[in-house]
Amino acid sequence: ATTRDVSPQRLAHYRDNWYLDAWDHGKEALRSFALDRMRNPKVSEQASLDRELAELDAHLASSYGIFSGPPKATAVLRFSEHASRWVADEHWHSQQEGHWLPDGRYELKVPYSNSRELLMDVLKYGPDAEVVGPVSLREEMRILLQLAIGSYQTAKDS
Repeated sequence: ATTRDVSPQRLAHYRDNWYLDAWDHGKEALRSFALDRMRNPKVSEQASLDRELAELDAHLASSYGIFSGPPKATAVLRFSEHASRWVADEHWHSQQEGHWLPDGRYELKVPYSNSRELLMDVLKYGPDAEVVGPVSLREEMRILLQLAIGSYQTAKDS
């Protein structure tokens, strides 16, 4: 468990969970903290440091998912013709860009700073999704899929 000294800014509801967006004095940065992970919160004697709403939005809402920070890259994802009918109507990110490909597949571009949540969302589409780029994200997905396959192999399969 880590003890943090924070200045609360706002509450955010994301995917059925509540988060506290706050200035983390130790890290000297904005962070999001899951409320259900907090233990023994205490009110500080020090005045809370207020950040501008525009700063909160720019830092905490610019990347994919609950992870904060400016995007480090833009994911390029392709979905099969079968999955495209659903993906094309989904809201993944406020700055997403999507378009239909001539063969009926759908390509989606999404900014991200941390790949973990993005890859989990892509994985739910199984063989109907492909990470096209960047190369590092594609490689990370390949490794995740190899690890998943390893979980299903038995000594007889090896």
